[in-house]
Amino acid sequence: AYIYALLREMETVSKNLKKRPVDTVFIGGGTPSVPECDVMEKLLQGLRDYFLFSADAEVTIEANPGTLTPEKLSIYRKYGINRISIGLQSPNNKELAMLGRIHNYAQFLESFQMAREAGFSNINVDLMFAIPGQCYEDWIENLRMVAALGPEHISAYSLIIEEGTPFAEQNLDLPDEDTEYQMYEDTAEILERYGYRQYEISNYAKQGYMCRHNAGYWQRREYLGFGLGASSLYRGMRFSNTRRMQEYLKESRNPDQIRKDVTVLSRNERIEEFMFLGLRMTEGISEKKFEENFDVRLMD
Repeated sequence: AYIYALLREMETVSKNLKKRPVDTVFIGGGTPSVPECDVMEKLLQGLRDYFLFSADAEVTIEANPGTLTPEKLSIYRKYGINRISIGLQSPNNKELAMLGRIHNYAQFLESFQMAREAGFSNINVDLMFAIPGQCYEDWIENLRMVAALGPEHISAYSLIIEEGTPFAEQNLDLPDEDTEYQMYEDTAEILERYGYRQYEISNYAKQGYMCRHNAGYWQRREYLGFGLGASSLYRGMRFSNTRRMQEYLKESRNPDQIRKDVTVLSRNERIEEFMFLGLRMTEGISEKKFEENFDVRLMD
């Protein structure tokens, strides 16, 4: 039912886009590698039917180890998915269990190898540091283990404890602030030895493999999100879809009904976003682009 609702939303919205070419797609989650082949085939066929893809479009799907099969990977490739992001988080099984992950490192290695055999030459691996009980040396070892496998891209995030979550209610043995800082600071240096360049706060890529979709967020390129809770930046507005499943299933053909928190950005808000999002990138922000966007010099 959810996939059909998602297709209805995409079909309705696509009619207003006048065949504007799509440069990047990111199929995120949840875990979109869970649905079986027939379900994903419907979704991926819908994407191709409703939208015009540019010739070199970057199309990413997120996957969790243990949920991939050769059949699923074959379907992804058939419909033009050319980048896969695998949520490993840690190659240490004790750390994975602590995080409540349902996979182990062996399952990750199997998934990684399957993706390579299916023809994926652009793979990202997600890693997490500052995990409870983790010391500096543990993190460096994790980093080296994954870098040695040679994925094209590595994302490295520190664990953030959110209020109201089960983790927040526990007395966790977290690394102190100085250790966490050192873990972060040394990540770029170590990955550089393996051929990765840091291009954004948490992202490192081999030459030519920067994630164009993620970079688009920080460069304030327009994007449309489809599905439950998905957010968008479009025509000077930010908005997000309802998070209530029944409302979404019923109203997905009516974008105005499901879009919530619609904010028309003022000039000042656009300037603020240009600055704080642009500063996530190691290349920083462009004075020339600032002037082109806002008709005023940055220093003024």
